[in-house]
Amino acid sequence: MHSDTNAKLAKLQSLRKLSDLWDRSLGVPGTRFKVGLESLVGLLPVGGDFVGILLSVYILFQAIQFKLPKTTLAKMIFNIVIDGAVGSIPILGDIFDTTWKANTKNVNLLEAHLREPIQSRQKDEWFINIVIIVLVLTLIGIISLFAFAIWLAVGFFGNNR
Repeated sequence: MHSDTNAKLAKLQSLRKLSDLWDRSLGVPGTRFKVGLESLVGLLPVGGDFVGILLSVYILFQAIQFKLPKTTLAKMIFNIVIDGAVGSIPILGDIFDTTWKANTKNVNLLEAHLREPIQSRQKDEWFINIVIIVLVLTLIGIISLFAFAIWLAVGFFGNNR
């Protein structure tokens, strides 16, 4: 039992380090404001936001192993979907990503659950399957929007030669 607690603590510490790196590892000169690598990677067209969502999904799947209740998982999914949807809007999304910090929010939710666990009354396998479907559809939607934007740009610039 003690080794299980140590393993959970080690995983939690690892997730905290990852979320800090991604959300708040870089100080903005002259301020107390911090941004993370997501703010930099998110500037990359198309792939930046996709990488950010993949990292958020990784943290979610690691958190699922802690047997979180459905309400906590739903909050985590909400954070990821909002981050992915708004974060994918050019310029506005990059600004939004500097403040939303979905990964930090999700690790905070995980820590709160571990401090005061709420026992789930039933197996949540069906809920986890729905989570996976929602996240996959979100990723497909974002990729589709980027592909459509590229198609429009190519069509626009291709016709103006």
